[in-house]
Amino acid sequence: MESLVELLRSRVSETPDATAVLSDGVQLSYADLDRAADLAADRLATAGVRPGDLTGLLVERDAETVIWLLAILKLGAAYVPLDPGYPQDRIQFIAEDSRLSFIVGARATAERVGLSGHHLIDPAAPTADPVSMADRGNEPVPTADSAAYVIYTSGSTGKPKGCVITHGNVLALLEGALPQFAFTADDRWAIFHSFCFDFSVWELWGALATGATAVIVPSRTVLLSDDLIDFLQEQQITVLNQVPSVFRYTAQAHAESDHPQLPLRYVVFGGESVNLNDVRDFLDGAGPTGPEMVNMYGITENTIHSTFKALDAETLESGSASPIGHPLPHVGVHILTAERQPLPEGTPGELWLSGASLTTGYLHRDDLTKERFAELPVGPGSGMVRCYRTGDIVRRLPDGELDYVGRDDDQVKIRGFRIELREIETVLGSHPDVLDVAVCVVDTALGPALAACIVSTDSYSEALTQSFKELLTTSLPAYMVPHMYLPVGRLPLTPSGKLDRAAVAGLFSHQPAGQSVPSTQGVRR
Repeated sequence: MESLVELLRSRVSETPDATAVLSDGVQLSYADLDRAADLAADRLATAGVRPGDLTGLLVERDAETVIWLLAILKLGAAYVPLDPGYPQDRIQFIAEDSRLSFIVGARATAERVGLSGHHLIDPAAPTADPVSMADRGNEPVPTADSAAYVIYTSGSTGKPKGCVITHGNVLALLEGALPQFAFTADDRWAIFHSFCFDFSVWELWGALATGATAVIVPSRTVLLSDDLIDFLQEQQITVLNQVPSVFRYTAQAHAESDHPQLPLRYVVFGGESVNLNDVRDFLDGAGPTGPEMVNMYGITENTIHSTFKALDAETLESGSASPIGHPLPHVGVHILTAERQPLPEGTPGELWLSGASLTTGYLHRDDLTKERFAELPVGPGSGMVRCYRTGDIVRRLPDGELDYVGRDDDQVKIRGFRIELREIETVLGSHPDVLDVAVCVVDTALGPALAACIVSTDSYSEALTQSFKELLTTSLPAYMVPHMYLPVGRLPLTPSGKLDRAAVAGLFSHQPAGQSVPSTQGVRR
């Protein structure tokens, strides 16, 4: 199988009448979805979109977005997702950086986000009869090497960077990851994440590749965990994918709803370190038929998922900070020193990845591609293999599994001392009144200082702050004890649902060192 288009075609042939997509009352069978995507592809071609073109897609949480996403792929083009909820400057930067000629989306939305100057294809607008695929004759079809989409991620320079993912990259992921589960055509996958976050690619194609149903979660339900619990029950969702920091609120809402029975078969984590305490608490309330919990470490540059770890009872009792398990069959794992030399078992080092899911690199950023991707002499016979340096620090355990240690760029220096922020967060996270925590460095009149942003189970008080300090001083040297503590209802997150460390530090911008900060301003709830 060469492309995602062929994969969809095979599912349409096998189960044309099965439900493929559900969204806010709209139900499309596999045959319906395929026909609608063909018609949309005809409109794209008539408008001038050609194979290989990067095409902007103003994504919404609806079936229409899925139809046009598939239409772009059917035409042999690649989609660049644009979330109307993102800041206008970011949307415009992505459109300009990817050099989009065509954008699919509602005209009112395009005008609101400043994209009215582009050639717009409005799905709701009347149009002349498009030229059908049959009338257009033989056109190039996407191959494994054809770009499927471009995902923009945060860049170290403050500007997003586009990562180009091919059809073959996604197919390799599906071939390597799906057999690790027991998914069936009877499953109902929640499309929880924005189509601008590549977790959604796994959600959508995981469902379509197995002949299952993709159920799009409404925006309000994504933001309100109580609504999500009701949604999971009403829609009989069996597969839920979540970033661990978001799952914490899902688990909390489940507990506050008196632990209703959920139809979930799998909960899959990705995007950041998993908190085993949250998993244990959720399973304790899920009863004997609770779902299987799986942690899948991964990154955009290696197409979403790279490892697999079932969080079984033994793992949950192990005390491991964040077990990420074995690499998927199609992924090569290399743990190297700063000089790119292999490290022995048990020694932490930087994780480099190789294999069929490794992307082609960054769009229009040859310099950055050369910096992050390299041909290294690894593997049998020390042959040259193209690899990607993740910036993540891991170690290989005796059983061959990987243990996540942290990020190489989470290390800071205070008064000459090297400090790993995750170490402080782990200690604070063990406090019985702490639900979530993020530690950062802030600039004060007295110089750089450590600060902790805390989500607590109880009303905040100076006595609680003192108990935090006492816990820290029993485990860490004085220079690792934060000077400032900020109680919040929820940690600030990036648009993709990960912890936003820059935003955490920003909350402390006008606070004097040594004081607690009784404010939740700027935190998204």
